[in-house]
Amino acid sequence: MRAGYKQTEIGEIPLDWKVGKLNKYWTVIDCKHVTAKFVESGFPLASIAEVQSIFINLLEAKKTTSYFYNKLIEGNRKPLSGDLIFSRNATVGEVAQVAEWHPTFAMGQDVCLLRKKNPKFSTDYLQQLLKSSTIKNQLDDIMVGSTFKRVNIEQIRNFVIPLPPLPEQTAIATVLSDTDKLLQAIEKKIAKKRLIKQGAMQELLRPKEGWVVKSLGEILQFGSGRDYKHLNAGIYPVYGTGGIMTFVNDYLFDGESVGIGRKGTIDKPVFLQGKFWTVDTLFFTHSFKESSPKYIYYQFLLIRWRDYNEASGVPSLSKNTLEEIEIRLPDLLEQIRIASILTAMDTEIESLENQLAKYKQVKQGLMQNLLTGKIRLV
Repeated sequence: MRAGYKQTEIGEIPLDWKVGKLNKYWTVIDCKHVTAKFVESGFPLASIAEVQSIFINLLEAKKTTSYFYNKLIEGNRKPLSGDLIFSRNATVGEVAQVAEWHPTFAMGQDVCLLRKKNPKFSTDYLQQLLKSSTIKNQLDDIMVGSTFKRVNIEQIRNFVIPLPPLPEQTAIATVLSDTDKLLQAIEKKIAKKRLIKQGAMQELLRPKEGWVVKSLGEILQFGSGRDYKHLNAGIYPVYGTGGIMTFVNDYLFDGESVGIGRKGTIDKPVFLQGKFWTVDTLFFTHSFKESSPKYIYYQFLLIRWRDYNEASGVPSLSKNTLEEIEIRLPDLLEQIRIASILTAMDTEIESLENQLAKYKQVKQGLMQNLLTGKIRLV
């Protein structure tokens, strides 16, 4: 063991850190088990859906009457600034803060309220800790073998938590909160870029003078995927409706293509290129005539595929139906120009998504090191 550290039931932590059950430092109060009446205008209720972000999000929250509001806040249950609301059912472990700027609201069902016993404790620190592996590991132990995810109030009160000195709680929370703000900024940028791309698609692919109407059967052919289980492991991707499933030692097609679901997920086109195999529930396009595969892919993104569904149960498409679908096309050079513009937008979005994934990994590393005291902020 390193000098200056001690062994505890949650692992090695600094000597000057405390460790104990959550209820020793924070009061845990269950929601009031009252079935409230919902109304168009009234007091918002924070349940599972409202605790999915850093702060309670009440924009889409259900509302109740003043009578039920007063019932729900009985027993010191009125959420106050600095409290946390924790999800204990279904999406167990989601946690959000109550801020001064929140309107008056009450807890709904399947959540509980956490309130600090020492006003100097850091709400940000506990929120970050509740999202860390320290708590997730304890939740996994509690819910092992359970198909329906739920924890009770006593189990939450018995979470074992490390507690640094107050200044270090604040320092840790600041670093992790700043990282969260960076992640949120990138996520907002990605969302904005996606909206811009969607608008660009609508405008660029809107039929214009001189465009011609063609059925898909006139400009391309649809190939059917096959069973790949007889193939050995290899380097060629096998695509299903959800993406790459595995890699095999043979391929069905080499080139640019568009995949579209034959059964099940029929409304998620995917652009394919290089050597690949597809499963039997995924069509792939080939033999393009005066048409750009990438342009066809973007046209596919705008088609309402479920309008062509041929089954009452699992959604299905047939090759004959696909071949009869009509789209409008400019000349080949214009198709390539349009596809290039939209591809550049996709590349920018993908770069941001990769950046987001990288920073999320950085955040996980920071949490692991800061919330166990491996890196000290003193």
